[in-house]
Amino acid sequence: MAIPHSVIDLIGNTPLLELTRFDTGPCRLFVKLENQNPGGSIKDRVALSMIEHAEREGLLKPGGTIVEATAGNTGLGLALVAALKGYRLVLVVPDKMSREKIFHLRALGVEVVLTRSDVVKGHPAYYQDYARRLADETPGSYYIDQFNNPANSAAHYATTGPELWQQMDHDVDAIVVGVGSGGTLGGLSHYFSDVSPETAFVLADPDGSILAEYQRSGETGEAGSWLVEGIGEDFVPALSDFRQVTHAYSIDDAEAFTTARDLLRLEGVLAGSSSGTLLAAALRYCQQQTEAKRVVTFVCDSGNKYLSKMYNDHWMLEQGLIKREQLGDLRDLIAYRHDDGSTVSVAPEDTLAIVHARMRLYDISQLPVLENDRLVGLIDEWDLLNSLQNNPEHFSLPAREAMTVRVNTLQKEASFAQLLETFNQGHVAVILDGDRFLGLITRTDVLNHWRQKLR
Repeated sequence: MAIPHSVIDLIGNTPLLELTRFDTGPCRLFVKLENQNPGGSIKDRVALSMIEHAEREGLLKPGGTIVEATAGNTGLGLALVAALKGYRLVLVVPDKMSREKIFHLRALGVEVVLTRSDVVKGHPAYYQDYARRLADETPGSYYIDQFNNPANSAAHYATTGPELWQQMDHDVDAIVVGVGSGGTLGGLSHYFSDVSPETAFVLADPDGSILAEYQRSGETGEAGSWLVEGIGEDFVPALSDFRQVTHAYSIDDAEAFTTARDLLRLEGVLAGSSSGTLLAAALRYCQQQTEAKRVVTFVCDSGNKYLSKMYNDHWMLEQGLIKREQLGDLRDLIAYRHDDGSTVSVAPEDTLAIVHARMRLYDISQLPVLENDRLVGLIDEWDLLNSLQNNPEHFSLPAREAMTVRVNTLQKEASFAQLLETFNQGHVAVILDGDRFLGLITRTDVLNHWRQKLR
């Protein structure tokens, strides 16, 4: 077996896995593990295809600049291929993209331009319009335009489709796909119309996207918002082809994220948010069938890009995507309950170096100082500054020498008016049950609580 000389040679030929721990009705359900591509997603195929097409057509010169709009994985694929081929890459991305993706892009040398995710096509801050304008203003640049680039869907016609057809032993009853740029649906439907016209396509669409309703009624309607990344649109992409789509499912964020988390727990597959949408739709489809079918969908990307979001219980709680027991008092407003083991704290004898490290690690500015579940003080960045300003060697001092011991506290039964008054006095709310520490409530916690009530 020849040893590859570049990770580009490892793009494609991803494995197929049958899922056996979900309720799939009478069907067998398979997933193609596109997270095994070197860039971690199915979009590696598209990136390589579009860049090599531009090279062949003379649209991209050695050392040139690529500009693109992306919600994530296409950008990562482009970043990988561009870095190995020596191109400069500028990406315009919506601000809902996970931090892990942005860190990954910047580590590959990409110039990341963040723009708003709450605007629609035609607005100057809309990521595709922004990228096109940026390309027009950048001499010698090439706008790769995944949404209208035929090399996008060609990648799936040439590689993904044939691989899937062979791995499924030329027996595929249904393929469940999502639509972002439309290239996957366009390329696969074209390929399977040639080799297996009876294969049905099933659309998995985030709730809020217009595409499921478009497939069902032919009407586009008005787009909402969703947190799933990479699929769903507020317009019908030119590369998509809905002629072979027989079913369409709208999957809300909670179901998508929960299903992806179940995939990790039950099958050991760490998948991204769009994969949760696809799997949820595939399970619905399978469970509705009355006869055995062979159904396949995709693990579009790796879940390691979403560890700070959908795999973070506290982020899920803040977004209202998972629920916990409501207790009818101020405990319901505590984001990080001490009883759950969620509170980030320090002990009185922990050094100020430890205090500072935990503040930075968890991106917080104050910590409770606890001794045997009892609050003995609070320490914040101002306390650190006061203790360290004369001698940085004071990082070795214990927290008890810098903490504030005169702390205003509230019992869990206190009123909301008392909570607001604590905020008005410039304090964080420290909640107790008798002498036992329960947690902190910040202004942000209250705002998140109110926002969830609007969902």
